[in-house]
Amino acid sequence: MDVLINNAGGAHGVERVEDGRDDDWEAMFQSNALGILRVTRAVLPLMKPHPGGIILNIGSIAGRVAYEGGSAYCASKAAERSITKSLRLELNGTGLRVGTIDPGMAETEFSVVRLKGDQAKADAVYSGVEPLSAGDVAEAIVWAANRPAHVCIDEILMMCTAQAAPYKVYRVEE
Repeated sequence: MDVLINNAGGAHGVERVEDGRDDDWEAMFQSNALGILRVTRAVLPLMKPHPGGIILNIGSIAGRVAYEGGSAYCASKAAERSITKSLRLELNGTGLRVGTIDPGMAETEFSVVRLKGDQAKADAVYSGVEPLSAGDVAEAIVWAANRPAHVCIDEILMMCTAQAAPYKVYRVEE
């Protein structure tokens, strides 16, 4: 095995800490942090014999900058970033590369899941802005995975042009 993309994850809810739900928090940490650890542990024996392989974890701008209503999601994506950095240190000398791709606003099923199936609220998240697409993120993944074996793309932070921070998005009135 030469490439591992840890792309599972998601956000559940937008509640502040005082109103947060344990099942939402647990779901986010299970997929965004523990999922990366478990899958990587299972796949490493298949990768170690192949120097030049790469592990790319899909993080989020939320792992770098916290925002209201995102405490557990931001923390779980910060955990992804720390796992990535630790793995890079642990695998140093094996020839395996480790990096993270951290998108900002991207229009996928993310907001529908986060907003518990409320399609109207999910659509409003992207109103008046051209967000990243899944294809935009996929292109970054393919590019990073196809660098020569001596090149490791440590981090890619990518946002749509209208986004300056998780909480700062310029919207055109429709």
